[in-house]
Amino acid sequence: MPEVTRRDAFLRGARELLPAGPGVFAWGLVTGVAMVKSGLTVGQALGLSLAAYAGSAQLAALPLIAAVAPVWLVTLTALVVNLRFVVYSAITRGHFAHLGAGRRLWLGYIVGDVMFVKFTTLLAREPDYPHRVPYYVGGAVCNWVLWQISSIVGILAADAIPATWGLELAGTLALIALIVPLCNRWPALGGVVVAGTVAVLTHALPLRLGLLAGMVSGMAAALWIESRLDARGSGS
Repeated sequence: MPEVTRRDAFLRGARELLPAGPGVFAWGLVTGVAMVKSGLTVGQALGLSLAAYAGSAQLAALPLIAAVAPVWLVTLTALVVNLRFVVYSAITRGHFAHLGAGRRLWLGYIVGDVMFVKFTTLLAREPDYPHRVPYYVGGAVCNWVLWQISSIVGILAADAIPATWGLELAGTLALIALIVPLCNRWPALGGVVVAGTVAVLTHALPLRLGLLAGMVSGMAAALWIESRLDARGSGS
């Protein structure tokens, strides 16, 4: 069997990310359109897309920006939405700890939900895979390129894309496709159910506070279920 090279690992990561490409592209397109429709200039939207690279946080913050919500609320909402990346970092840090600080920061910038799932799947199925970092970089860079292209297309074509296309639904479906595979454990599933229920029940709150309430409630529920499972495992 031929030896796996770093280039092979990089290309494999990109190749295994591509099936999720249509969903990533749809979500990026929706985010690009939403930024302009929310009142940002083309320059501001392009800068936000390149600097933030966080679609869910951007979409959560945009309605608040459009509603002229306080800066602290916009910032808090974006931070809460992106707290999952702290979990991603905790899970993957052991595989990147040998790298320099600059490279780790770059890897942290290009991380995405899809590639995190692909990477953890690789670790579970092939724990001795020799080139994990190139594999991660290949998929993460592919995801970043797809996202930026679609986001930029959405930004530049926002005024030409009619609302009847239903891009919001396409983006939501794409996000659901990313979330469902993560719900294979009780804490994740419980968190999603609680977050969705609370967000619907508190939808009428001003400044989109229902969204923030749903996110906080979902994370609290997931952590509580996780603690109960750990306690049950320790007791047994």
